[in-house]
Parts: sequence; structure tokens; C-alpha cells
Amino acid sequence: MNINYTLFGQMIFFVVFVMFCVKFVWPPITSAMKERIEKIADGLAAADRAEKSLELAQAKAGEDLKEAKVQAAEIIDAAKKRGDQMVDEAKLKAVEEAERIRTAAEAEVEQQIAKAREELRSSVATLSVAGAEKILGETVDAAKHSEMLNKLSAEL
Repeated sequence: MNINYTLFGQMIFFVVFVMFCVKFVWPPITSAMKERIEKIADGLAAADRAEKSLELAQAKAGEDLKEAKVQAAEIIDAAKKRGDQMVDEAKLKAVEEAERIRTAAEAEVEQQIAKAREELRSSVATLSVAGAEKILGETVDAAKHSEMLNKLSAEL
């Protein structure tokens, strides 16, 4: 065995092996590598999109939070205004009720005064008749002198 034939045989076997690998082994490996590269690229692109989407969502959440705070402040202000308005309305109603009660009390006082005057007039008329009887020494007929008694009570 000569080293030259061995070397030549090994070279032929190596060339056949390389051709076999290029024809049958290398294409599946390269296609698998391309698929893996595409998956990695898609994953990186999806990660970038997700990061941008996250940034947009955080910005929107911040804006929504600011808007919610503004709306809450507006609602609180409206509630305070409504509360103040309700207090003012209650004060107005209380004043109106007090005025109504005062008017009713004044009317009742006026009625009682009128009633007392009428009672006083009738008692003055009775006392006048009694006094006249004593002064004249005779009985005074109230039915006969009703006109005079009415004038007297009207003057009082």
C-alpha cells in the first residue's frame, strides 16, 4: 500500500462525502437555519411591536388617569355647588316658613284682639246698663234701648 493511493482514495471518498452532504444533508440544515432566523426575526419584531404598544398603552393610561382626575374634580365641584344650592334653598324655605308662621301668629293675635274687644264691648254695655240702672234707680230695658247701647259700644 502506497501512501499515494491511500491519499488519492481518501480524497475521492472526501469529495463524494462532500457532494453527498451538499446534496442531501446541507439543504435541510440550511432550511432549518433559515426558518430559525425567520422565527427569531419575527420574535424580535413582535417584541419591538409589543414594546411600542406597551409605551402607547402606558401613555394612554396616563392620559386616561389625568382625564379621570379632571372629571373627578368636576364632579366634586358640581357636588359642592349642588350642596351649597341645597343649603341656600333650605335657608330660603326656612325663611319662608318663618314668615308664614309669623303671619299666621299675627293673624291669630289679631283675631284674639278682636275677640277680646268684642267681649270688652259686651261687658262694657252690660256694665253701662247696670250703672245706668243704679244711677236712675229704675230698670233699663235692654231691648228698648238697644240702639243707644249699640252706639255706646261702637264708641268704645
